[in-house]
Amino acid sequence: MGLRVLAAMSGGVDSAVAAARIAEAGHDVTGVHLALSSNPQSHRTGARGCCTIEDSRDARRAADVIGIPFYIWDMAERFQRDVVEDFVAEYAAGRTPNPCLRCNEKIKFAAVLDRALALGFDAVATGHHARLVDGVLSRSVDEGKDQSYVLGVLTREQLGHAIFPLGDSTKAEVRAEAARRGLTVADKPDSHDICFIADGDTRGFLAERLGSAEGPIVDQSGEVVGSHQGAHGFTIGQRKGLHINRPAADGRPRYVLSIEPVSNTVTVGPRSALEVTSITCGRPVWNGPSPARRREGGSHRHDDLTVQLRAHGEVYPCRFEEAHGGLRIDLDRPATGVAAGQAAVLYSGDTVIGSATIVSAS
Repeated sequence: MGLRVLAAMSGGVDSAVAAARIAEAGHDVTGVHLALSSNPQSHRTGARGCCTIEDSRDARRAADVIGIPFYIWDMAERFQRDVVEDFVAEYAAGRTPNPCLRCNEKIKFAAVLDRALALGFDAVATGHHARLVDGVLSRSVDEGKDQSYVLGVLTREQLGHAIFPLGDSTKAEVRAEAARRGLTVADKPDSHDICFIADGDTRGFLAERLGSAEGPIVDQSGEVVGSHQGAHGFTIGQRKGLHINRPAADGRPRYVLSIEPVSNTVTVGPRSALEVTSITCGRPVWNGPSPARRREGGSHRHDDLTVQLRAHGEVYPCRFEEAHGGLRIDLDRPATGVAAGQAAVLYSGDTVIGSATIVSAS
């Protein structure tokens, strides 16, 4: 007997093909487009965003081609509170959030999944490029499109009601299939960047909501080397747009090393000063298996254990220690640009075993 599946349809090619595959497999599928903006634009700006009237129409046309019922759910108020306001608050506190990760956690697999289960659906399907192997989250076969990182915050229970039909396909295969199925979104550009900042100007978006307040840019010795209009406009590891008055003594570029929101101070320095080998994290979520591990002092080294520190970022061999409700992750080699507020997702090979929120690094 087939499942009752709610297919989240963004208006893009991935979610359209995901819905088509689930329907073709014999499940009872209903498509739903999430209206995430109370005042959506009519058209996309290039490949930015995924919340326009154009996208909702593309999703409806795809549902018609597939032959499934289609609805639009208004999630604008919840999205504004749990994603947009959280994004602004995190920057105001000197942290660097990942809104796509928060959207998956709070909207697609909390608000939407909760409503779907209440309505009698068995699962929610999305177009994410990730795999579920025996209920365990794993990387997509398409390494360049893998989205397991932004799904790493989901709980075992949420993953138990999720379906990711595209995890065994490359993006090129998905587009070719969309064309064969007569889906008009086959060649539609992927959305990227932050969907609710259509023009890509994150600094301007934050300045509009947090205002401007002049503050100093200092080097590691505390000497003032420039000024800015708000510490919220910077992130750890940033190189461009610093507006420093004079070059470093060695002539090399300088990077943002730390952000202090209370004093509104941004500290800059050489790239080498960004290197960290120890990361403190909070709010761990264990959603995968516990791989074989061997004891090393007070920490555990898992066989084939790595950590990913940003979406599509490099992975680092590591070991970790659980303490005081959080984690300390020690890297086998230094990482750079590690920012508080981002997620650290732990993998055993291609399998996600858990995630946590980065608090600090040294």
